[in-house]
Amino acid sequence: MYLPPHDPHVDDPMRFKPLFRIHLMERKCATVECMYGHKGPHNGHIQIVKKDEFSTKCNQTDHHRMSGGRQEEFRTWLREEWGRTLEDIFHEHMQELILMKFIYTSQYDNCLTYRRIYLPPSSPDDLIKPGLFKGTYGSHGLEIVMLSFHGKKAKGTKITGDPNIPAGQQTVEIDLAHPLQLPDIENLHDFSELSRIVQEVQEQIRREEQEKEHQQEEEDRSQQAASRPAAKPLGGEGAEGEETEAGAEGTTQDKAPASHPFVLPTGVISRNEDYPRTCRICFYGTGLIADHGFTSPERTPGVFVLFDDDRFGFIWLELKSFSLYCRIKVSFQNAEAPSREAFDEMLKNIQSLAT
Repeated sequence: MYLPPHDPHVDDPMRFKPLFRIHLMERKCATVECMYGHKGPHNGHIQIVKKDEFSTKCNQTDHHRMSGGRQEEFRTWLREEWGRTLEDIFHEHMQELILMKFIYTSQYDNCLTYRRIYLPPSSPDDLIKPGLFKGTYGSHGLEIVMLSFHGKKAKGTKITGDPNIPAGQQTVEIDLAHPLQLPDIENLHDFSELSRIVQEVQEQIRREEQEKEHQQEEEDRSQQAASRPAAKPLGGEGAEGEETEAGAEGTTQDKAPASHPFVLPTGVISRNEDYPRTCRICFYGTGLIADHGFTSPERTPGVFVLFDDDRFGFIWLELKSFSLYCRIKVSFQNAEAPSREAFDEMLKNIQSLAT
C-alpha cells in the first residue's frame, strides 16, 4: 500500500507499507501471507475476481489484534496514519472524522478488493502533464486525486475518498475556456473581491449556455424549414454568423503572464501555509461538496490556481478553504517487483490451486 505523507506535508514522498506477499515454490505451488498487523506474516488468501481485479483475505485475523484492545490499536493506527497522538488533535470535528475513518478501515481486516488504475493519456496541448496528485482536504487529511484533461475541461477524480466524498467522484472540474484575471496583490487579500470576480465569470458562463441553447433552437428550426420544399430557410445565414462568432470567442484565450504574485485572501483556511507565492494562471472551476455519507452533493464555484508543472491549488469559495496538490512522482513498484505478466501468472496459479 502506498500511503500519502502525513498531513499537511504534500511535498513529502509517499509511504510504503506491505499488505500481503506471495511465495512461489516448485511445481507451481504457492502460498500467500497476510502482512497486516503487528505480529508478523500469517496465513492469507488471494482470489481473482475479474480482469484487472483481485481480492485478498486474511485467514488469521487474530494476528491483527493487540493486547491493549481497540484503544491501543486506535492509538497505533493514529501514529502511523496521521503521525500524531490523540492529544495533539484539539478540534472536536477532526477527532470525530478520524475516529470514523479508523472504524471504517479497521473492520475489513485486510479483506480487500483491488482494482487496477489506468492513468489518463497525455497530450502536448495539456496545461500540465496529467497524473496522480496528493491534496489537502481539511480535517480529512491528505487524499489522492487523478488529474485528467478533456478538451476545454480538466477533471480531478478522487482515488482515495472520505466520509463526505467517496473515491471515484469528481472532486474538482476546471473550465479551461474561462481563465481568471486575479486582482493585484493588495486587493487579492480581500475575499469579497475574489468572490466578485468569480461570480462575474459564473454569470458569463450562464449567459453563454443560454446563448448556445438559443442558437441550437434556431438551427433546429432552420433545418426543419429547409426540409420543406416551398419554405425558405429561416435565419440560416444569421445563425451561421452567430456560430462563427461564438466559435471565435470560444477559441480566444488571453495569454497569462509567466508568473503572477499570489496570496490567499484573508479568511481562507489552508492546512498548508507553505504554498507558493507566485502562480502561472488561474481558471474558473467547481468543487464537489456533500454531507456525511455523500448526501446532498452539490457543485460550488471555486478558483483553480496553477503554480507550476507539479503543483496546483483550488480555493473552495463556499467553504472558504484552500486545497494544495502536489504531483506523486513515485514509480509505484519495488526494484524486485514482478512484471504485470508475471504477477497475473502468479494469481492464476493461486486460483487454480484454490479450485
